[in-house]
Amino acid sequence: MRILRVCLHEAHTNKEIAATLGKDPATILHHVRRLVDTGFLEAQPVRRGTRGSREIPYLATGKSWRLETPAKDRVLVDAFLDEIAQVAVHELETARLGMRLTAEVKDEFLERLGELFEEYRARSDDERAGPAWSLFFALHPDPNHPDLS
Repeated sequence: MRILRVCLHEAHTNKEIAATLGKDPATILHHVRRLVDTGFLEAQPVRRGTRGSREIPYLATGKSWRLETPAKDRVLVDAFLDEIAQVAVHELETARLGMRLTAEVKDEFLERLGELFEEYRARSDDERAGPAWSLFFALHPDPNHPDLS
């Protein structure tokens, strides 16, 4: 997920991705190849590196945004936590809200949020000059208030 985020707005080589993420280039290359094979990354035209070497930059295709069901493991949460660990606290906007929702209202809420997310994702495609921002959203049962029904 973090590789896709790095390559979301701008194409990067394997070496650049590894440097950004502080990881070994060989490990990153393994993941980049898997992401290319599954259609999440797309190789861009070959370019010459600083020493004349052949470099292949990669760009995210946006396929991860269009997946119907997100992964049910912690991969999104872990990627989010890794990213915000690199952000100064004063630059992080957070909010938390506790609600009681019927199943129908919860479904409506998620649908409306999905529409809003899609609207701004599409808008950002047209406004690439602005700074890059990330948004993470989680809706979960409140473990502090078990259902009273």
